[in-house]
Amino acid sequence: MKYFKIFEIAYLVIAILATIEAVRMWSVDRNRAYIMVLFAVVSTGMFFFRRYYRKKFGNRSKNN
Repeated sequence: MKYFKIFEIAYLVIAILATIEAVRMWSVDRNRAYIMVLFAVVSTGMFFFRRYYRKKFGNRSKNN
């Protein structure tokens, strides 16, 4: 279970870095900034998806 939490945090870090990069690139190269925004949104979604399933599986193993 510890590894799953590490990957969760990694997705969150990727989302933060992609957001920072998108803000930095916004006035220079708008197309690249849009790609970074897309990465940030997908990474945030994966963070919540992984978190939901980690908690779901954790509760299932506690009940057995």
